[in-house]
Amino acid sequence: MRGKHVKIALGADERNELDRYVKTGNRSVMLVNRAKVILELDEADGRKPLKQEQIAEKIGVSRQAVNDAKQAYMAAGCVTEFLKRKKRETPPVKPKITGEVEAHIIALACGPAPEGHAKWGVRLLADKSIELNYIDSISPVSVHRLLKKHNLSLT
Repeated sequence: MRGKHVKIALGADERNELDRYVKTGNRSVMLVNRAKVILELDEADGRKPLKQEQIAEKIGVSRQAVNDAKQAYMAAGCVTEFLKRKKRETPPVKPKITGEVEAHIIALACGPAPEGHAKWGVRLLADKSIELNYIDSISPVSVHRLLKKHNLSLT
């Protein structure tokens, strides 16, 4: 069963805010597209909006994205809230490299190279960190980034 058609009628201030948002600044493409969708759905002052399929094609998004933008706008209550990106409460994955792991790797890098090696390399540091159970796995690239972050080099 189809839901009741909900009209979006923007006030002049809301329309101006959305227009400004779309045309100025360096913004998230997703949020700009959402603003464009609402502008296209606006029925104030006798405007006739396009169908959702037409809006999706015009803006270059899916029909579901048009519907999602409309639902988000209705739930937000005001244009300013609608144009804010939802903040995550927690990161998607906890970082594997903690301060303790960083300290261990830096201490290794600052210490003498293992027997048979003239100096530490990122691959050698990564392997040794795993061998000493500082971390379960780490790539040489991550070791390089860690050292670079702390302005350390292996030369």
